[in-house]
Amino acid sequence: MDDAVRSDLLPWKHGVPELPDVTVYLERIEALLVGFELRRVRVRHAFLLRSVEPPLSAAHGRRLVGVRRLGKRLVFELQDELFLVLHLMVAGRLRWRGVGAKLPGKRGLAAFDFEPATLLLTEEGSHKRASLFVVQGAAGLAEHDRGGLEVIGASPAALGVALRRENHTLKRALTDPRILSGIGNAYSDEILHRARLSPFKTTAHLGDEGLARLHVAIEAVLRQWTDQLREDVGDGFPEKVTAFQAGMAVHGRYGKPCPDCGSKVQRIEYTSNECNYCPRCQTGGKLLADRALSRLLKKDWPRTLEELEQRRGG
Repeated sequence: MDDAVRSDLLPWKHGVPELPDVTVYLERIEALLVGFELRRVRVRHAFLLRSVEPPLSAAHGRRLVGVRRLGKRLVFELQDELFLVLHLMVAGRLRWRGVGAKLPGKRGLAAFDFEPATLLLTEEGSHKRASLFVVQGAAGLAEHDRGGLEVIGASPAALGVALRRENHTLKRALTDPRILSGIGNAYSDEILHRARLSPFKTTAHLGDEGLARLHVAIEAVLRQWTDQLREDVGDGFPEKVTAFQAGMAVHGRYGKPCPDCGSKVQRIEYTSNECNYCPRCQTGGKLLADRALSRLLKKDWPRTLEELEQRRGG
């Protein structure tokens, strides 16, 4: 079994649902549930509910009038401006089931019982991070907005202002919800590869030409994958939301050939995430230093793709 497949099977590497995934979630919820009553919400684990006022019971018996995205959060709009704000975090997923469906074992966190069906909220792994807030009114909802730029449809100038407000690496800037909204670990890898930019390049050193490439790549990657996920789901409901898609260029493809140049995809691992990139397409053949490995190997750390290949061949 290859590394990409193994990563997908690890609960902590399912990956946070990002803009394309959340968009398809909300589109299907809108098509299937808007206009119907939310009869009740069954919460199995108290940690999930992060607010106390209004109480969760205030949502019971209200009609769902809309669904929207707030960064990577799903917002259920109920009658009289009552909102349920759901953040799936790393491994939270929604499952479409029959009315009154039973919550599954350890994975089941909550059940949203609507008139025609039940949405089950599950989360893999031992670290439960998903969250649910009950919010009254537009002002209360605004408190959950991290302030990042909505990138789809944004102009290159607006993107430049957002990115250059602070100096960060492009990888950090793309995934910071205070800077850009809805992009996470997986799609940032794909965007940077499409734009031919190093994940470690800083926003302060991103010239106008690089900014233009990044703008095109953001639009292209996010629209491509949103369209692909829509096609995959069709008239159903997303059941296999994962950060590791078979058609991705670099994300989750460590050691596999880059689809554009054939060089082996490299990665940097940190905490519970990883950054995947093609050294030939993005860094001029230079290997980015993995902190743990470079500390261990010190002077033996290979600096270029050619040096890495020579060592492997030896």
